Amino acid sequence: MRGWKECTRGGGVCLYTYDLSDLEHALRVAVAHAFVLIMAVMVFVNVLVYVCMHPILWFLRVPQEVMEEMQQSVMNFGILMVQGLVNSFGATTMAAFAAAVKIDTFAYLPVQDFGNAYSTFVAQNYGVKDYGRIQKGTKEAFAISIVFSIIISILVCTFAASLMEIFVKAQETAVIACGVQYLRIEGSFYCGIGCLFLLYGYYRAINKAQMSVVLTVISLGLRVVLAYILSVPLKAPGIWVAIVNHKNLKEI
Repeated sequence: MRGWKECTRGGGVCLYTYDLSDLEHALRVAVAHAFVLIMAVMVFVNVLVYVCMHPILWFLRVPQEVMEEMQQSVMNFGILMVQGLVNSFGATTMAAFAAAVKIDTFAYLPVQDFGNAYSTFVAQNYGVKDYGRIQKGTKEAFAISIVFSIIISILVCTFAASLMEIFVKAQETAVIACGVQYLRIEGSFYCGIGCLFLLYGYYRAINKAQMSVVLTVISLGLRVVLAYILSVPLKAPGIWVAIVNHKNLKEI
């Protein structure tokens, strides 16, 4: 049998040991295929949004308040579906996910507030038609957000276990290990999340909030589909990868 090695002992006893190298190789191949799939989906969505955005936005000519309610409803629905999938992996994964999400949300909260400040800056200059200042400020805003996000990513990835112990007892090693895995996968992409909040702030500032609704619907749909697909070969890490994909697809 593949992966099993025969080990003969004295007295006619024959034992079999399992070689984990084949399993590790299969896991690396599965992860590589998963990221290729994500990149292919991102390209597809990019083309889809480019081709269909204008008719979709024309169809969605409704008040901004209704747009925001639609976006919130879609987000909650997607979160519930992903949470249901997480729950299917047992209490350990559920506990790790609950704790890690709190840390994750707190970690990128500063860049979210920075996006709100950037939105105010763009709105003021958009009103007076000072587009040159918007362009200059946008470059500086993205540079600051990316540098700050890299620092946060390094801190979260380095101290992931210590951060998990704030919410989980040190004796619950399985929960901590699962949470660390989540934080290191998610934390590696905080740059994308920082840019995402800037883009949202920009569209709000130029009175095109409906753009975020369209992107939310598309990206959340892909998030749920990819979570269910990737969780088969990768188990819980497949869900974490799908969540990263959802966050970064919204930037397209």
